[in-house]
Amino acid sequence: MIPISIYNETATLESVILGTAYSMGGVPSLQDVYDPKSRSHIINGTYPKEVDMIQEMTAFETVLIKHGVRVYRPEILKKCNQIFTRDIGFVIENYFFKSNILPIRAPELKAIEYILQQIDSNQIVEFEPHVHVEGGDVILHNDYIFMGIYQGADYPEIITARTNIAAVKSLQNFFPNKKVVPFDLNKSVLEAHNNALHLDCCFQPVGSQYAIIHPEGFTSYDQLQWLIDFFGTENIHFITKDEMYHMNSNVFSISPTVVVSDPSFDRLNNWLRSKKITVEEVSYTEISKQEGLFRCSTLPLNRNSK
Repeated sequence: MIPISIYNETATLESVILGTAYSMGGVPSLQDVYDPKSRSHIINGTYPKEVDMIQEMTAFETVLIKHGVRVYRPEILKKCNQIFTRDIGFVIENYFFKSNILPIRAPELKAIEYILQQIDSNQIVEFEPHVHVEGGDVILHNDYIFMGIYQGADYPEIITARTNIAAVKSLQNFFPNKKVVPFDLNKSVLEAHNNALHLDCCFQPVGSQYAIIHPEGFTSYDQLQWLIDFFGTENIHFITKDEMYHMNSNVFSISPTVVVSDPSFDRLNNWLRSKKITVEEVSYTEISKQEGLFRCSTLPLNRNSK
């Protein structure tokens, strides 16, 4: 059986599901994409090539294995984008939650079924149909669960809105001893610079006490200020709108002292190193064209929190 245990974003990683770029099926039609960044690259003829994304993910996997991480990969589905495993499920404490994702992405869950069959069935949880949630909107911080949501009346029409208030209530009921804190995010269907697709596109804890935050990703000033006060301004690396667009907050922690980041993130990487955090640089430039990066392409199963 595969042990699962996740309490925060930075404890030493033991095992993870890393997505795959094999058999993506070429450039999708505009009708089949669900984020504005992919849409713009399709229109501009710069949508990433499968061979380049495979190379980037292989480099990422090599770094994970170097640090002793057990890496699982989804079964390959023909002509299906399976890079962003973070969306399809997530682990909180000793439970694996299956996300209620966009219907077009439902087959992606089937591709990790062989992994789920190795997890105690009593530890696997499915949400009710009205509960919408994707793993990119769920960030763990020990006794806290931070969640990105969208509550606009146009929620059903906004394809970049993936998590609703029902998910917040559901997880609060499931974990009554945790503090579930929602954050309303700014969404845009057409402009990636104005779209916080998930919470991890504008916020992520790193190290033992630090955080990366893009203030303009948040709809509510009060919610943003609460987050800033929680971590303390001196412990936060604030990123610009352009840095958010390039996914600077979507790095990935292998441990409190090791973070995987893109080599182009000069300002962020220098800040991380100033905090005594080792930066493993892996180019993810092509994958980033789909509005996701390292955290988006990983689904951690077990972190050693001892």
